[in-house]
Amino acid sequence: MSKSKKHHKLPPGPVMVDVAGTTLTKKEKDRLRHPLVGGVILFARNFENRAQLTALTRKIHAVRGEPLLIAVDHEGGRVQRFREDGFTALPAMSALGQVWDRDPLLAMRLATEAGYVLAAELRACGVDLSFTPVLDLDYGVSKVIGNRAFHRDARVVAMLARALIQGLALAGMAACGKHFPGHGFVQADSHHEIPVDKRSLTEILREDAAPYGWLGDGVLSSVMPAHVIYPKVDSQPAGFSRRWVSEILRGKLGYDGVVFSDDLTMEGASVAGDILARAQAALGAGCDMVLVCNRPDLADELLGRLDVQLAPESVARIRRLMPAFSSPDWDGLQADSRYQHARRLQSQIVSG
Repeated sequence: MSKSKKHHKLPPGPVMVDVAGTTLTKKEKDRLRHPLVGGVILFARNFENRAQLTALTRKIHAVRGEPLLIAVDHEGGRVQRFREDGFTALPAMSALGQVWDRDPLLAMRLATEAGYVLAAELRACGVDLSFTPVLDLDYGVSKVIGNRAFHRDARVVAMLARALIQGLALAGMAACGKHFPGHGFVQADSHHEIPVDKRSLTEILREDAAPYGWLGDGVLSSVMPAHVIYPKVDSQPAGFSRRWVSEILRGKLGYDGVVFSDDLTMEGASVAGDILARAQAALGAGCDMVLVCNRPDLADELLGRLDVQLAPESVARIRRLMPAFSSPDWDGLQADSRYQHARRLQSQIVSG
């Protein structure tokens, strides 16, 4: 009689990694069992169809004693990783901002329904968290933000984001506001360049960072800082800056949720040094979890060199990101009239 394999229950670690394809390799299973790993981020390459995605997330959740957090960048518009086999085409967030300019109450309702559809479909396939909403302001200059932003007005961004987060919560999903304190004012794309925002701290707090203050009352479960340098505040990008993360976000704004670094393999992170130096800088600044995407070699290098133990408060924060309740499977979701109504509304926004 064969005994079932048991995995030692490990608390979440501070590193989020990715996987290469639509199934897990032995090497990837071993990596996911590393005690420093706390989550997995999925990409479009990990999706073939809903059945395959559900099987993949089930395997990831089962690979060790305590399920790993499974996340994805799934915002709507051009940043939506899963688009086929029944997934709803979600609007870019700027479309909701345009509705706001005509009818604020309708825009908030539509934002709530967008959040609900987004989260319900992901959760039906075993995904725990989407890195959404984008809280950057639309200054009309950013290459990478563009129509991912709700609006130029920080008050409108905060209200629509709160409505979208309510929709996520209806499906049991937490939220992640990004990119603190704001990526919308700079033209450069931090994936490929090192953006520099020369404004004063006063101006940034009054404008771009304002939604974080308004939503930091327990609404935002997690935040992702920008790989942007604000030289009048600190010489380091926000995600590597103790001034930004610990003193301003956690101290001045009173934020107590998870802080994720943005992807440490991006060009905007290169100022901190090699992959170990980048992770140490982010964790030292006050981040709870760092992302290493699209470079399994660097993920393995980091896991082999990083010597850190998460503080109990970081472990507790990360655990709070897991879904608040169980979700229906895809068939159960399709039978839900509430979901079908919300889905039809998204189609109307997308089609104009």
